[in-house]
Amino acid sequence: MVGTGAIGRAIVRRIGAESYVILADYSMENAERAAGELEDAGFQSVPMQMDLGSRRDIESLVAEATSHGEVKYVVNAAGVSPSQAPVSEILRVDLYGTACLLEAFGEVVAEGGSGIVISSQSGHRLPSLPEQQNEALALTPTEELLQLPFLGEIKDTLKAYQYAKRGNVLRVMMEATRWGKRGATVNSISPGIIITPLANDELHGPRKEGYLKMIAASPAQRAGTPDEVGELAEFLMSRRGRFVNGTDILIDGGTTASYWYGDLQYLKATH
Repeated sequence: MVGTGAIGRAIVRRIGAESYVILADYSMENAERAAGELEDAGFQSVPMQMDLGSRRDIESLVAEATSHGEVKYVVNAAGVSPSQAPVSEILRVDLYGTACLLEAFGEVVAEGGSGIVISSQSGHRLPSLPEQQNEALALTPTEELLQLPFLGEIKDTLKAYQYAKRGNVLRVMMEATRWGKRGATVNSISPGIIITPLANDELHGPRKEGYLKMIAASPAQRAGTPDEVGELAEFLMSRRGRFVNGTDILIDGGTTASYWYGDLQYLKATH
């Protein structure tokens, strides 16, 4: 697993029994904390420091994973948000890093294996892209992704994040055709507002009024939980979900629907 936050841990608790779990995170402290939590719950795990935006780090993770046997599950729950990093870093980590991870594990994933990429509802807030951009995000060789001209025109961190997350979904579609040849599946999940420590900070911080208004105006009228995302991932990665491959599933309480056609349309002016 890459990214040891609340969503990633919720997924691992559902699929990691009887498996050797590698917990990779940019912060070794976070990885060690997650490993301790899971070990206390009876899981075998080892922490590992890695930068998702580094091919060398990804190759080291693949080597570590394969040294313990077949790679059955791959979970990418890592990334940086628009408020955490500049445009170049968002594209390097969220777009390039995810593409590189999918490519690398697509070479070793076991038959019957499965992968999950945690994307975001933000990717669904971009209008339809020109077909040329869709194809470029899906098919451009990984090491050339960041040189795409239209990405170089992005100046806003939110727009960079939206493009990165749309790119994740398109890359998953492409990689599903490769993973399928190995008898494996790969899908993405796009959560809305999920209650994690980071989200709780936002809900009690200076932008809380905007977040609370958005939650109240969504069809579900509440935020989601990591366990709800974990249960969806468990289904997709289980025998029951084997016919689902190369797709993205929104789990946002209807927020995206309301953004385009309901009470949250006012957000379009700011996005």
